[in-house]
Amino acid sequence: MERKGKRLTAEEKAVVLRRRLVDKVPVSELWEEYGIQPTVFYRWQKQLFEGAAAAFERESPRKDRRPP
Repeated sequence: MERKGKRLTAEEKAVVLRRRLVDKVPVSELWEEYGIQPTVFYRWQKQLFEGAAAAFERESPRKDRRPP
């Protein structure tokens, strides 16, 4: 993917992170392939992990669920 100097979409960023975390592609290969700086990659990774809890939150609590 030749994207040097352009912004990646959220979907493209997710692809880059997935390739690293799931497919175990070396980070240096991703930097070169996508034309991103190491600091950019690690910032995306930090944002992913900091926002991960939101993926598991419910829109509204279930009525039949009792508090712990």
